[in-house]
Amino acid sequence: MTLLDVREAHPEITTTDSPPWTREPTEKVRPRNSSSRSVVPLISSLIGSLCLVWIFYERLLPLSGGLGFWIIWFVVFTMLYAVSLGVTESPRVVKDRVAAMLFTSAGVVAVVLLGLVIGYTAYRGWRAVIHPNFFTQTMAFTGPDAPLNQGGVYAAIIGTLEQIFIAMALTVPLGFATALYLVEVGGKLANVVRAVIDAMSAIPTIVAGLFIFATLILTLGYNRCGLAAAIALSVEMLPVVTRTASVVLRLVPNGLREASYALGTSQAMTVRKVVLPTAKAGLVTAILLGVARVIGETAPVLLVAGVTQELNYNSTSGPQLSLPLYVFVNVRLPFDVALARAFGAALVLLLVVVVLFTAARIFAGRGPGHMSRRQKRKVRRHAAKIEAMEARPMVTPAYATPEGSEDAEVIRP
Repeated sequence: MTLLDVREAHPEITTTDSPPWTREPTEKVRPRNSSSRSVVPLISSLIGSLCLVWIFYERLLPLSGGLGFWIIWFVVFTMLYAVSLGVTESPRVVKDRVAAMLFTSAGVVAVVLLGLVIGYTAYRGWRAVIHPNFFTQTMAFTGPDAPLNQGGVYAAIIGTLEQIFIAMALTVPLGFATALYLVEVGGKLANVVRAVIDAMSAIPTIVAGLFIFATLILTLGYNRCGLAAAIALSVEMLPVVTRTASVVLRLVPNGLREASYALGTSQAMTVRKVVLPTAKAGLVTAILLGVARVIGETAPVLLVAGVTQELNYNSTSGPQLSLPLYVFVNVRLPFDVALARAFGAALVLLLVVVVLFTAARIFAGRGPGHMSRRQKRKVRRHAAKIEAMEARPMVTPAYATPEGSEDAEVIRP
């Protein structure tokens, strides 16, 4: 059947006589294009929506409140932006620009809210933080209404660091081993383990604290201490580390595993030499998420670690203070200096989180395919050694020529 027969049998089918290379090219959507065609509608929609909402919200309608004003403004701005783009752009470009604007707005809102939290905490706590004694002294011999040049959060900082590091030492090996079992090994119990991990992620922190309190303190007769608080925190940290690590391990390409198996290596060697180094950055992220989950918890620490104002380096004996518990105790006191100490301790907690996250990122390095400066120097030194060996002249051994020949050379050590 020829093309003419198809046209006669199906007249509703129309074709163009022009070849494909003479047709008009379709417009491509470029999300990062910031030409005047996309900037002018954005600015005009911002100004127009703000003026329109102010007139109706503040002057014509009996409405008030800052939150409602900004919500209505954003809705009107989105509508005006879509309409202004529709005048000059195709529907496909309009959808792309509006979606990009919505996602960008969500990111800006998240950054602004985080900045407000940090800024307000720093504003309320700077009165206490500017005193050096706030980082080097404790509240053991200082009253709650004492001036800010007395007392500090040294005991709380030590307690927080000890409890977090003990919780990490208990959780990280167990969480990574569980994730490796779920991803690399599997078996009949994999679904059961996965269900238990999912159920543990929904346990409230107060329940975890009550569980450790009933098990270690009431049943086994163990005293309240920082170790019990660390165990309670590890109960909450374990499902976060396990689930995140399992997701990261699944992202490792199977081609890497198959290439390792093709070389004759065992599964244990493949996991140790291929899977874990490839997922190193993601595994560090799993640890960071687990630490972020528990570093600000107060209820389990209050139940199993007790309250004290004295410095306690021994986390296995006696009550131990932490920064969240310090904030909880001081924010309930009816003194301005106690409230300033509470905000100062919250600011110190933020700084501790930043330091831990920065150190973890430096330890994790960059993702696979990127080398650090130390690794690049090592590669350059190795390449220089190979070039030096290749440039060295070859010497004929003495046994390669007859003994009485003039070409014979004797190699002496």
